[in-house]
Amino acid sequence: MSSAVLVWAAGQQGPSPWGGADPGYGAFVNYWDSGWYQQVFDKGYPDVLPRNADGMVVPNQWAFYPLFPGLVKLIDLITGIGWGAAAPIVAVVAGFAASLVIYRLFRLRVNHPDALWGVGLIAVSPVSPILQIPYAESLHLLLLASSLYLVARRRYLTALPVVLAMCFTRPAGVPFAVLLAGLLLSELWLESRRGTGWLRRAASDPATIRLAGLTAGTGIGALAWPVAAWASTGDFSAYVDTETAWREEELSPFTPWLAVASSYFGPVLGAGAVAVLAVGCVLLLRSGPVRRLGTAMWCWCAAYLLYLAAFWNPQTSTFRILLPLFPLALSAVLLSRARRYRWALVMLSVLLQVVWVAWLWTWSPSTPEGDYPP
Repeated sequence: MSSAVLVWAAGQQGPSPWGGADPGYGAFVNYWDSGWYQQVFDKGYPDVLPRNADGMVVPNQWAFYPLFPGLVKLIDLITGIGWGAAAPIVAVVAGFAASLVIYRLFRLRVNHPDALWGVGLIAVSPVSPILQIPYAESLHLLLLASSLYLVARRRYLTALPVVLAMCFTRPAGVPFAVLLAGLLLSELWLESRRGTGWLRRAASDPATIRLAGLTAGTGIGALAWPVAAWASTGDFSAYVDTETAWREEELSPFTPWLAVASSYFGPVLGAGAVAVLAVGCVLLLRSGPVRRLGTAMWCWCAAYLLYLAAFWNPQTSTFRILLPLFPLALSAVLLSRARRYRWALVMLSVLLQVVWVAWLWTWSPSTPEGDYPP
């Protein structure tokens, strides 16, 4: 379905910064940030941060994590098929593999039909075309779902290399470390309720020790890529400066939401809109269908929402950035067992998928600076 939407949209595409009109599927899926990943594939990362005339860091490859382009490079070295063929193949294969792992993850909480409905809703979600596009999203989804599955099964040592790989795919290490810290604190709190000597028992429990090790390892993994950027460029803030180059302002936790809301609604109504959004997220997390996800998936959704609130700059890319909240698709399915309701969700998702591709992936000179990014 998503391929058909992309093929249709490619046929409607006019001239763009990436080429002429009617570019065809292969060229069309290499729009936007695909080009940045291809630069990593072709040239690697700069040793010196590029800067403008004012000395400010400008967008460069350090914002794009290395595992996806590195895997494509490995396949190209083996087969010689090049970026244009290898990158979409990696994305598609990772997307299919992610659906299998997500099914296994969902089956930990629900029966077979409900798990299938949950996976199906993710497969047709409004941003699902990104899972076959040369972005790191599908590979990250695979590693994130695998990490959550292993954590939910309390296989903490097995999860460590998977989580570390995820930390080199997209910047999800910080919220995943928050998830694990929450689980660890929960374990310690439960031990404390069992009576005296709880700290000694917790310290001698192999599962608690493994969880603590995984938490520490994830924290290290979350810092590894910024440290690599620092080591390669000699600039301590190389990664953060690169990430904020697209914003053209310094990193300021939590404030971008207020700034964007104020720009649309004014200071008072903007602050009210942010407050309503925050209350809505809290109510969502407290709802029955979301609580049915179980501790691991629930904590992940809470940690990721907190991470977005603290560090994300709201923009049109937000729709794509919400993909790691995929467990909420299962919650949406669990709202009702009526087939009409579930099919309505699927049909609405497919419709919004067309809207997402036509509005955001297709390029048009809608503003003097160019189009809105997907």
